[in-house]
Amino acid sequence: MTIPKELIQYATGELASRYVNVDELPWKPTPTPGIDMKILLDVPETGLLTALFRWQPGTMLPLHEHVEIEQTYVLSGSIVDDEGEVLEGNYVWRPKGNRHIARSPNGALVLSFFLKPNKFLEGELAGQELK
Repeated sequence: MTIPKELIQYATGELASRYVNVDELPWKPTPTPGIDMKILLDVPETGLLTALFRWQPGTMLPLHEHVEIEQTYVLSGSIVDDEGEVLEGNYVWRPKGNRHIARSPNGALVLSFFLKPNKFLEGELAGQELK
């Protein structure tokens, strides 16, 4: 594709769009067995993270705190906690300070947006961040 000369300044450098071929990204393990992730956007300096998470059936994410707002859209399956269940095609957001244990009885694929990574509160993962 040839970019017209008058548009070059908008299509290159810091202000250019970033296109991600998600199929080419590897799944990488998270600290929680049964949950893998594909990182779509990661800004370590601020903690900003956008990722796909693949939950295996029966997976439980231990008690953790949302250090900032977290947003999740469920592409398939569902995620459950003591407050409710978010089903395929639906969305949940959690405020800063929210604490919970999340489960996926039948597995799930979710797209999540973090301003800062979640922090685990108990067990061998206590103090670690989800990233």
